[in-house]
Amino acid sequence: MLSSGRRRLFSALLQVQKRPCQPSRDMRLVQFQTAHLKEPHLGLESGIGGGVVDLNTFDPTLPKTMMQFLEHGETALSVARRALTAQLPVLPRSQVTFLAPVTRPDKVVCVGMNYADHCREQNVRVPKEPIIFSKFSSSIVGPYDEIILPPESEEVDWEVELAVIIGKKGKHIKATDAMAHVAGFTVAHDVSARDWQVRRNGKQWLLGKTFDTFCPLGPALVTRDSIADPHNLKICCRVNGEMVQNSNTNQMVFKTEELIAWVSKFVTLYPGDVILTGTPPGVGMFRKPPVFLKKGDEVQCEIEEIGVIINKVV
Repeated sequence: MLSSGRRRLFSALLQVQKRPCQPSRDMRLVQFQTAHLKEPHLGLESGIGGGVVDLNTFDPTLPKTMMQFLEHGETALSVARRALTAQLPVLPRSQVTFLAPVTRPDKVVCVGMNYADHCREQNVRVPKEPIIFSKFSSSIVGPYDEIILPPESEEVDWEVELAVIIGKKGKHIKATDAMAHVAGFTVAHDVSARDWQVRRNGKQWLLGKTFDTFCPLGPALVTRDSIADPHNLKICCRVNGEMVQNSNTNQMVFKTEELIAWVSKFVTLYPGDVILTGTPPGVGMFRKPPVFLKKGDEVQCEIEEIGVIINKVV
């Protein structure tokens, strides 16, 4: 049986939107597919759980991938703003397949132990410098796609994270200038094979973090000007309806600006690059006894003002 809360969530996600898109200050960019489209399109999600406006129908000259859209910068964004304030038809959510808002970025940068309450959970000191690792972009899947349990691991764990999507190329970016390089934010699930992360592969984290399907993203890229304060958002994760992580992005040790400044010391950031900013407490490996994902589980990762992603474990 679904709880009343989960019934309401699924009802909101699957409801058919028949009204035109109303003007809103919130820009929620998505990549989507329908049965009638030969290739993915860009769109605007009309609010959390809403239908989709097809941006490529509104302006056929727009790129059809988010990577290309971001590379076009302000020119492409100005078209999306015009669509946002127009009365346009909305594709019902039930007819749309949501893809990850960004696919095949140049890099996926991750940050470890970046929540103060997550450090307390492990009884470790707060890092003095960001702890950086990565995932391969091939691990990215859509907001409602399945997570595949790899036969090589028996300890697959959950981690809800706020993801930053870069909108402008930069190297040696100052913290004071960092937000100008941000396109927006999305919800990420940093799925993690703990046995490979902490015991195998010389204790290098990469292999444990980068199995196929280990980076669900979505449902939308919410532009930076649509979020009042990305460092004061409720963030939570539910497994089979049970709350397992429940915190706030105000617990982040290194904020978005500091992370961009730090990472760009070492590498050039490109439009579409994704930065996963760390996870709050409540992951399975630190429970007593530890708890890991199994076939049939359903994981919901949710961040205030951005939305929820729902992934079945198979």
